[in-house]
Amino acid sequence: MKHLPKINLFYWALIISANTLGETAGDLISQTFSLGYGGGTLALIVLFLVALLISIYSENQKSLLYWTVITLASTAGTTISDYFTRTLFRDNFGYTEQQGYLFGTILLIFALGLTFIIWKTYSKSNTVESGLNKITEFLYWIAILTSSTLGTAFGDLLAHDTPLGFSGGTLLLSALLALVVGLVYLTKISREFLYWTAIILTHPIGATMGDYLTKPEGMNLGNIKASLVLVVVFIIVIAIGQLTKKRQTD
Repeated sequence: MKHLPKINLFYWALIISANTLGETAGDLISQTFSLGYGGGTLALIVLFLVALLISIYSENQKSLLYWTVITLASTAGTTISDYFTRTLFRDNFGYTEQQGYLFGTILLIFALGLTFIIWKTYSKSNTVESGLNKITEFLYWIAILTSSTLGTAFGDLLAHDTPLGFSGGTLLLSALLALVVGLVYLTKISREFLYWTAIILTHPIGATMGDYLTKPEGMNLGNIKASLVLVVVFIIVIAIGQLTKKRQTD
């Protein structure tokens, strides 16, 4: 039975950092490296599945491996979402890009709900708090990948289909995430439910933050510079977390 890394402030800081990096890295692979959304999606899904299988069949939960799979899921989620909204719905089905964001978001909500139904049908006892066996760990990572894809589609929906834009979308989602944090400390609502609510919210936060860093409407750093900056931020957050853990142990 495996348990997730300790869920604390640094965990969520790493989740948001990984999701933001996933957004810029996904665009880097599909756009800057010219693989396209289809080619980028195929390459990243293969990498994600390889890392997922290594994680599932490893005897213990390894922190580096866990965060590698999280980052790959976020990066793959970016290209999968862009493929659905911009290639499948727009180019193949003739919908507008804005309609693609909406349809993609709705489709992915159903896909995520189906994943949780399968999980609870198979096992009600294996949770992120109690621990995961091989089957529920696989479903956990599928839920992470699906919520990452949903987050990108929903983030694009907020940024492009509403007056909020990239910065306004990020502020709204951050406020909702802060509300979830408050519910953790002030209510007895299921921690499992609040965990997945927070996970779902952090993905569009990362997506909108990533777009704000790369796009002309934001800081216009471009995919390469933004990805390099976020890799440094990711490493710094990990280093701070490890130093804090060491001090607490001492």
